[in-house]
Amino acid sequence: MENKLYSSPVFTLTEHSFIHDALVLMQTNFIKRVVIVKDRKPIGIVTERDINRFLENDNTKRVLDEVPLKEIMRKNLITVIANQQDHLEQCATRMETFKIGSIIVTDDDGNLVGITTQTDIARFYAKMYPGKYKVKDYMTDKVFTCRHSDSLKFALEMINKNNTSRLVITDNEGNVKGVITTNTFLKHSSYFKKPIKTREYLLPNESASNLAVSDLVKNEVLMIEPDDDLATAAHLMVRNNIGGVPVIVMQKNKMVGIVTKFDIVRAFAEVLPHRKLLEKYRTFH
Repeated sequence: MENKLYSSPVFTLTEHSFIHDALVLMQTNFIKRVVIVKDRKPIGIVTERDINRFLENDNTKRVLDEVPLKEIMRKNLITVIANQQDHLEQCATRMETFKIGSIIVTDDDGNLVGITTQTDIARFYAKMYPGKYKVKDYMTDKVFTCRHSDSLKFALEMINKNNTSRLVITDNEGNVKGVITTNTFLKHSSYFKKPIKTREYLLPNESASNLAVSDLVKNEVLMIEPDDDLATAAHLMVRNNIGGVPVIVMQKNKMVGIVTKFDIVRAFAEVLPHRKLLEKYRTFH
């Protein structure tokens, strides 16, 4: 699996399945997206973020097993044909261009054969390009944060408001204490233990407004420094199945940014052009 260019088989549903079905599939298989198929051909894709965004804007008050996926799936799919020599470069370039987390892989007839995700790109980057770039070359300076004393409800609102997948948790002095993500909420949600007629599926229980972030996330956080190898960051994320790592200047105990799998994708997309430019430059000198 680790040497494959894409993941297969792919978790799929039909357009007539419901939000509830997609969430259960995501939660039980630790995945972030489900491909919608018809007659073996991909016709849409649904991510957890798509579901969250839809429920925020939907005014019908329908519960999770009443909304069919055909209403929320994205139909403008970005695909590549399997077994092309520059498969990874094509996928990374498309991910960066369209700001998406995965590329659907089809055969010559348009049938679904797999999916390449940011995790796949990060895995190959860690193997192929150690020493190529530093973390500071691609890290993101803007970091969305919350305090460990904030309520879970507030943290979830911050994630939705800023259209992000994660918040870095700090104490009152600004020291990094952890990271909370939509996956954290999914993992602790009581909805999947005892499904009820509701639209609230991310909060652990009905009294979640009384729970603080520190009740869900303990002081366990992976960190990396700006001058560390970007390949090290990629390996760290893949090995620990996480999407981002806070960047800390350890001597000053100061957070200066965050590096995510999407940043690894950006680096991967630029390695080949950079290499070609360097080779071209050398031919003239």
